[in-house]
Amino acid sequence: MIGILKKVFDPNQRQLNRMQKLVEQVEAYGPQFEKLTDEQLQAKTPEFKERLAKGEALDSLLPEAFAVVREASTRVLGMRPYPVQIMGGISLHEGNISEMKTGEGKTLTSTMPVYLNALTGKGVHVVTVNEYLAQRDAHEMGQLHEFLGLTVGLNLNSMSREEKQEAYAADITYSTNNELGFDYLRDNMVLYKEQRVQRPLHYAVIDEVDSILVDEARTPLIISGQAEKSTELYVFANAFVRTLRKDTDFTYDEKTKNVLLTEEGMTRAEKAFRIENLFDLKHVTLLHHLNQALRAHVVMHRDTDYVVQEGEIVIVDQFTGRLMKGRRYSEGLHQAIEAKEGVEIQNESMTLATITFQNYFRMYEKLSGMTGTAKTEEEEFRNIYNMNVLVIPTNRPIQRNDRPDLIFKTMEGKFNAVVQEIVERHKNGQPVLVGTVAIETSELISNMLMRKGVKHDVLNAKNHAREADIIANAGQKGSVTIATNMAGRGTDIKLGEGVREIGGLAVIGTERHESRRIDNQLRGRSGRQGDPGVTQFYLSMEDELMRRFGSDNMKAMMDRLGMDDSQPIESKMVSRAVESAQKRVEGNNFDARKQLLQYDDVLRQQREVIYKQRQDVLESENLREIVEGMMLGTVQRAVAAHTADELEEDWNIRALIDYLEANLIHEGAVTEEELRRLAPEEIVELVMEKVKQRYDEKEEALPYDQMREFEKVVVLRAVDSKWMDHIDAMDHLREGIHLRAYGQIDPLREYQMEGFAMFEAMISSIEEEVSRYIMNAQIESNLERQEVARGQAVNPKEEGDVKKKPAAKGDQIGRNDPCPCGSGKKYKSCHGVGK
Repeated sequence: MIGILKKVFDPNQRQLNRMQKLVEQVEAYGPQFEKLTDEQLQAKTPEFKERLAKGEALDSLLPEAFAVVREASTRVLGMRPYPVQIMGGISLHEGNISEMKTGEGKTLTSTMPVYLNALTGKGVHVVTVNEYLAQRDAHEMGQLHEFLGLTVGLNLNSMSREEKQEAYAADITYSTNNELGFDYLRDNMVLYKEQRVQRPLHYAVIDEVDSILVDEARTPLIISGQAEKSTELYVFANAFVRTLRKDTDFTYDEKTKNVLLTEEGMTRAEKAFRIENLFDLKHVTLLHHLNQALRAHVVMHRDTDYVVQEGEIVIVDQFTGRLMKGRRYSEGLHQAIEAKEGVEIQNESMTLATITFQNYFRMYEKLSGMTGTAKTEEEEFRNIYNMNVLVIPTNRPIQRNDRPDLIFKTMEGKFNAVVQEIVERHKNGQPVLVGTVAIETSELISNMLMRKGVKHDVLNAKNHAREADIIANAGQKGSVTIATNMAGRGTDIKLGEGVREIGGLAVIGTERHESRRIDNQLRGRSGRQGDPGVTQFYLSMEDELMRRFGSDNMKAMMDRLGMDDSQPIESKMVSRAVESAQKRVEGNNFDARKQLLQYDDVLRQQREVIYKQRQDVLESENLREIVEGMMLGTVQRAVAAHTADELEEDWNIRALIDYLEANLIHEGAVTEEELRRLAPEEIVELVMEKVKQRYDEKEEALPYDQMREFEKVVVLRAVDSKWMDHIDAMDHLREGIHLRAYGQIDPLREYQMEGFAMFEAMISSIEEEVSRYIMNAQIESNLERQEVARGQAVNPKEEGDVKKKPAAKGDQIGRNDPCPCGSGKKYKSCHGVGK
């Protein structure tokens, strides 16, 4: 009765019944397509593309397209997909995970949905766990796709940018998950749009999907640059700033905590570092260091904002007064304080870009995958990736004998029994595959077998290069192979001659893995395509999984019964207890991955904003509108900060003018009395008018193309350097945030709120830097976009070699001297910047 109810209400079965009708439609085309010549069969591809172009839906092409691939596969590869493989292909096309047992031909199954989706011309990515498999599949399955007129690309780590562009431009691209993720990150660091290699992410089929989206989901991909930022410059900047005098060399606005170098301060800096113009683009790093050193000395106070503890600078939380260990100020301020206090300056970390596989693969329009084991993680696939797991029936019934676990009292007893069984089966010529959880275990068993004189192969991370060969021979008569559990995925163990008659492949597990999925994969190595086989797991009370989940009682029971080390317990009850322990561990691991994703989602939203902004910059011909938007933001914040008081007489208009003149407008462009008469919105309006006038002057003084390139250089540099520092700051925040839980505060919520505030501050910082440089930097004719990742430090000693250019009158013109052009303006406000 229960069996009948299961069939009626089983959602998996309902889906399979629906797909069966589609499978029959595919098969119905068989006789018709068999009669076609190769040329006629190949002509189907352009015909399908034309029908798609006219508006026909991809789904309606499925039966015909799958039938074309089926016929072409028979001709090109000598393999004809079974009905269950067609079913697996339909499931993949619909964006699901097809769970197909080992040996059921997953690679061939994928060719049908890959072909169908490649007809759109948007590109399909076939993702594998290693480059060996990517190369193998691109070569073998590539023949089939090329026969049907599609282009096939292979994306490898060793390729040049041009080769990668070609691989991604193909209809179908074979690649590893790592390479896809890294290419995405690198694409968002390029300086010219032509340097990008990937197209928009359309459809991916992931082989061994559980390995990539579950096992590897917790490790983020990180691109880090060479940490070339020298700590020397912090020391030089610190020494220089110590000599500055308040109100003479710099001004400090208490309310807004703004510190600005005055004209005199800038001139002193130019003399001290022997440079011509502090605002020249090539001195951007130096100016940044000087500003941060000023902030460290003037704004940041020891024992108020931070404390020095055990040779480290520890931030003090302004609201609670608690020490925030692990947190660091961003944008080099922390290093500037370290220089001020004379403690060791820690080099800025150089994480340039980072993303997790979870977030990378969720960007595809459609995602699908295949594996032999996914049902146990179905909840995770549905919740995180919105993919359902469909268990596809096997082509032939499974003949394998999965025996109940044997449980020993100690590890020693277990390993002796394992070796004894291997020896017995080896005598009969039966091939044996031994699965171990760790490399040490595989080496221990290997040594025991050597002493018994049993010839064998060991497959673990140390010799993975021979993986395919070892696995290919593992089904031959008399072979013994010891492998760590994950080894040999994606390669089939085919039985040698006469092996079926002696029971097929015997799989021996030496320990249960914390995930049932990995045990099932080991089991699945035996009994492919209806072959005979046997699997047996050997456990001991001292195994990690047993120790973690209460094996003490059972060990005591074995002692009471007087059982010695050579007598195992064989019990379904124990096997069930082990399985429930595994379920608990899987649940814990899922929670950990889900939490990681929640944290990573904060950075994902920020990453998308920045990468979108960067893309707009690269693709825009004219950035003036974007830059003006940034300047408006900068002006609005400055005005709001200086006019925050309710009483107008408390507004600090003088400080506002100082700030505007130092960053955005000509000296004397606005006066204190005219601003006093205006409301804050009107002040913004007036200042923006002056800003645009100055922008126009700048544009008139330069060729159009040069001005546009100058804007790009400044914006890209600001975005990249600030984003890099922000990733670093978020990383430090993340490391220390869990400590907030002790104060009854939800760490995730805190991380979201603080992360958002830090992101807002970064955006403001980008806008301010762009505004300042566009308005003040001297433009050279040989402008070049530069990667900030290299983080080259400016060494004042080297800077002394810069030759001063003589001015028109034969003397060096001071910034505040009248301009020699006769305009009546100061040199810095006229030809001092505009050239």
